[in-house]
Order: sequence, then C-alpha cells, then structure tokens
Amino acid sequence: MNAKTEEKAGSLDGLKWLVVVLLVAAGIGGNMYYAEYSLLYRVLGLLVLALIAGLLAVQTLQGAAFWKLAKEARTEIRKVVWPTRQESTQTTLIVVAFVIVMALILWGLDTLLGWLVSLAIG
Repeated sequence: MNAKTEEKAGSLDGLKWLVVVLLVAAGIGGNMYYAEYSLLYRVLGLLVLALIAGLLAVQTLQGAAFWKLAKEARTEIRKVVWPTRQESTQTTLIVVAFVIVMALILWGLDTLLGWLVSLAIG
C-alpha cells in the first residue's frame, strides 16, 4: 500500500469510527427510549446495530488488524493439545492433595509457634 492510499484510508477511518460510536450511542439511547416495548424487539434491534457497527469497524485499518489477529488466534487455539478428562481429574486431585498437605503443615507450624509464644509470654 503506498503512502497516499494509506493516508486516504486513515483519514476515512476517523469518520468510520465516529459512525460506529454514533451507532452504539443510538443503540443505547434507543434501548432506553423504547423500554416499554418487548425485550425481544429491543435485543434484535441492538443485534442489528451491533452487526452494522462491527462490519463498519472491520473496514478500518485497526479493525482489519484486529480481525486478522482474531483469525490467527483461532488457528493457534486449534493447535493446542487439550488434556483428557482423566488427565484433568488427576491434575485436580494432585493440586487438592498438595493444598491439604500444605494447610496441615501451616496449621501445625502455627500451633507450634503459638504454643512457644504462650510459653515465652507467660
């Protein structure tokens, strides 16, 4: 992309973001103004406005970069090897056992130190 095209896109980005903000404000204001109408209609209206605002935001340079990042993150999540149910259960039990052992050690240490302090104080 040459500098002229990027500068032109950058100047229009401000206008696009302004329209996005106005759409969000219209959704909030419309939801309050039409509070007596059915929740279903208000939610559908908010979804339509959010979809339009989202599509407009993706047309900006920052929005396009965010969309690219989101697609790459989804690709990376698919590469993750998730633990099985058995592995998750075993890991959870190990953590619980470790917490119980540490709690008992700290309780014993606290009791011992409390007993020693009570002997020293009187």
